[in-house]
Amino acid sequence: MLTIGKLAAIAHVSPDALRYYEREKLIAPTAKSDGGYRLYDEGAVRRIRFIKQAQNCGFTLSEIGELLTLRSQSSACCGDVRKRAIEKKLQLESKIRAMKAMSKALDGLVAECAEESHPIDDCPILSALDRANGIR
Repeated sequence: MLTIGKLAAIAHVSPDALRYYEREKLIAPTAKSDGGYRLYDEGAVRRIRFIKQAQNCGFTLSEIGELLTLRSQSSACCGDVRKRAIEKKLQLESKIRAMKAMSKALDGLVAECAEESHPIDDCPILSALDRANGIR
């Protein structure tokens, strides 16, 4: 059995992260020691690594909870997980497109502001942002 500190060290996360995962019902201690310390089994290491890898793929903790629930359902199949992975990929692609548009907009604003010595009241970037909000 592992204490929260040992589990955190093995899984390369902080004890606070483990407590948060516990509050989010992603992990649960297997038992408590006589002193009231949380105790985890070796399966918790695998579960934490799964959580971290899923986060690296862009899944939120809520979505990770759904994946973990699916894993424990005998009626679930790989297609259920695949569907969620496809949905996440589409969400990420949408965010990438939005960020590229923001980057392009900033490129235009930076190009407008070629003269860095303009007084702040004449800053083309601030003026363009004001115009976008209907301020003139």
